[in-house]
Amino acid sequence: MSAAAKTRDEGSLPTLEITGSRATLRLNRPAVMNRVQPEDIAEILRLVAAAEQDPAVRVLVIASSGKAFSAGAHLGDMARQAEAGGIRETGGAGFEDMINRIEMLTVPTIARLHGGVYGGSTDLALACDFRVGTSPGTVMFMPAARIGVHYYESGLRRYVSRLGLNHAKRLFMLAEEQSPEELLHIGYLTDLVAPAELDARIDAIAARLGELAPLAVQGAKRAINEIGHGALDVPALEARMKAAKESEDIREGLAAFKEKRKPVFRGR
Repeated sequence: MSAAAKTRDEGSLPTLEITGSRATLRLNRPAVMNRVQPEDIAEILRLVAAAEQDPAVRVLVIASSGKAFSAGAHLGDMARQAEAGGIRETGGAGFEDMINRIEMLTVPTIARLHGGVYGGSTDLALACDFRVGTSPGTVMFMPAARIGVHYYESGLRRYVSRLGLNHAKRLFMLAEEQSPEELLHIGYLTDLVAPAELDARIDAIAARLGELAPLAVQGAKRAINEIGHGALDVPALEARMKAAKESEDIREGLAAFKEKRKPVFRGR
């Protein structure tokens, strides 16, 4: 196989599309189940920073092409090191940094989950504020125990803080595939819809986030994530509360309430 053919089969770097208040980051490697390759990590970090810095953007959707959401991190380098006598550098720190950055983005995030959600991509989705899947269609499992990988610290903390101790143990220690109904039951999915309704539900959540007061939404997101991790920055929270009280957002929101009309927030 030629180098060009291999590159073509493995797809391309992630892309970002911004339409109105919504940004969509798309994984573009369907032939390899949208695995996240080392070169994708830097591009994803660049794209999410661009979305965060755009004052018009109030929500980021993470989606993918093809039949599966993502197979997670590319394990090729790890496998080669294991065959050579031992893993010296897994590359996990770069992937972990990317996931942590996505979790703490200023703007709210939605994971559009279709097909398989495997490996590190389970944490990518969990780092998002909303996770919408389909029944039938969305399945997930964490294969770390199947391949001998000990998961990284922040991912373990995220699973425990968001899903609870018992569910985290079940997912990591048994490495069993989870049905969409079970994923909804344990709180991994925030929404479960029929496949034909997936995009409509994503659109509805994105539209709702786009019309609410951005300072209030973004401030609540930050505080809730910090509380979930047991690391609330109280002075920063108080500073955000003060900024909201002095903002155009609250003036518009109160005026709209008084005038019995829908508020129109200008954004960040």
